[in-house]
Amino acid sequence: MNAARFAPPPAATVEADVAAALAEDIGPGDATASLLEDRADIAYLLCKEDCVLAGQPWFEACHRALDPAVEIDWRFGEGDRIAKGTVVATLRGRSRALVTAERASLNFLQTLSGTATITARHVDAVRGTGTTVLDTRKTIPGLRIAQKYAVRVGGGGNHRIGLYDAVMLKENHIRAFGSVAAAIARARALHPALPLIVEVETLGQLREALDTGCTRILIDDFDAATRREAVRIAKGAPYLRRIPLEVSGGVDLAGLRAIAEDGVDCISIGGLTKHVHAIDFSLKLGPPPTA
Repeated sequence: MNAARFAPPPAATVEADVAAALAEDIGPGDATASLLEDRADIAYLLCKEDCVLAGQPWFEACHRALDPAVEIDWRFGEGDRIAKGTVVATLRGRSRALVTAERASLNFLQTLSGTATITARHVDAVRGTGTTVLDTRKTIPGLRIAQKYAVRVGGGGNHRIGLYDAVMLKENHIRAFGSVAAAIARARALHPALPLIVEVETLGQLREALDTGCTRILIDDFDAATRREAVRIAKGAPYLRRIPLEVSGGVDLAGLRAIAEDGVDCISIGGLTKHVHAIDFSLKLGPPPTA
């Protein structure tokens, strides 16, 4: 698969992430790399556990920032499923640049592949149900755009990016306005062009949101019976499922398919980006093994 399929962030965003990572790691200079003779060399990237590959733009940007002439030959693309023990890429460049960029490039690759891998497991769990797996804003500070990209690579979808690109009315907002309908009216008046997501806590609030209208309704922490009733209401007349239902809160992988089979449209899961299991990669100088 090609990275372009997943609409990676603009190059300037990737480069800014990489500049911060390299500045943090290198500081005034790589003391250990300075011991090496700076010569043309080869290295290979080894994947040490099963994963979904994500993060190539950041990996490449780390190495090109230090050696613009580096050649990176990928054997796999973004979104490919990689088996433990697989050589993923070979690199040809200057020896000092290869070892100096190693840690930052692997940090991006291990984190973003971890995010894509856990997302793919959740997407696999609901496959065939018609339910979309979404992320949340529970991301590593400074890496939100990167992690949300990795969620897309893993087959998931993005919730709002931040506090600016959608209105999301939650319990405190609704309490401040006295009702779901009043909160929706205020949101529509101030931000008519933005998506509007409304979190409801009862079936009564669900009906109020359906009657008033919004982009999506989040049924938070409903038990199974109430969730199924919410789906029945939203599907039936007069609403006819015009407004998608999203489940959030208390969702784990083991119970994911049962929730999807209740007929909800989306399930948002903070753990996709919050509970990151970094994938183990190594970058080794020398030619890759032949067997």
